[in-house]
Amino acid sequence: MGFDLVGQQPKLLYLLQGVLAFAAVVCLILLVVHHGQLRRRGPALLLLAPAVLLLTVGLLLPALRTLLLSFMDGGGHTWVGLDNYTWMFTDPGALVALRNTLLWVVLVPLLVTAVGLLYAAAVVRSRFRALALSLLLLPMTMSFVGAGLVWKFVYAYRPADADQIGLLNQLVVAFGGTPRQWLVDSPWNVLFLIVVMVWAQAGFAAVLLAGAIAAVPGEITEAARLDGASPRQIFWRVTVPLIRPTLLVVVLTEVIGTFKAFDVVRTMTAGQFDTGVLAHEMYDQAFRYDESGRGAALAVLLFVLVSPVVAYKVRAQRSAG
Repeated sequence: MGFDLVGQQPKLLYLLQGVLAFAAVVCLILLVVHHGQLRRRGPALLLLAPAVLLLTVGLLLPALRTLLLSFMDGGGHTWVGLDNYTWMFTDPGALVALRNTLLWVVLVPLLVTAVGLLYAAAVVRSRFRALALSLLLLPMTMSFVGAGLVWKFVYAYRPADADQIGLLNQLVVAFGGTPRQWLVDSPWNVLFLIVVMVWAQAGFAAVLLAGAIAAVPGEITEAARLDGASPRQIFWRVTVPLIRPTLLVVVLTEVIGTFKAFDVVRTMTAGQFDTGVLAHEMYDQAFRYDESGRGAALAVLLFVLVSPVVAYKVRAQRSAG
């Protein structure tokens, strides 16, 4: 189907009106500031007005609309009160998504941080540090959809009497085992999806932590060495406490990103076989099942869960600064 200019005219007209209104506000602000009619904090507050306007129109109003929609039925017309929230904590499918999300939020940040920390500690003093970190960082150059497609082939299954195209099953067969459907068996399939997320994010943690380890003053580690501390003791009792702010930032960043996990699940299993998470369940309810009220309720829950983590992360970054 081609682009229907006539059918899209109202939307294009609304977009054009919004752009013109925003441009008019910016021009007015620049004109007032240029003529110096405001003093002290006036110009600064006035220059913030376009950003505030965009946040209000693009973030605040949709958030309020979503909150209101979470108390409506699937069509968004009839008030149903807390029915959508009751469904969220009683429906078996929704409870599976909640359980899986909790599993993701606990395991992904811990594994990503652990892998990144150990890898960074191993290569930070190496001559090939840049190359080693670049290799681990390569998965971040692709999207989560691309990572999901790559690992979908790694986990690919064929019957035992057929040639295996999946790397993992090929290794199993090579050692005399029987190929398995890795993405079908619950709850192990959730762990196999988590592996993809860890693989894609470990490079991010390693780069940040390698920089933090390199910034540890050599005088401190040398003093610990002179006191008779072993390399392992220096690492766990001196280096790790000193890079704690960076560790905290990495963990909190991964927690926030994991709450929004969608691409990997959508690409590899589409939420089947009890692999759904909150973000994917929200998508299914709102766009596949036309249950906009339930989708909005899941969105509100995600917002409630992520907000304290975001606030704590901002506070931690300020303290580290």
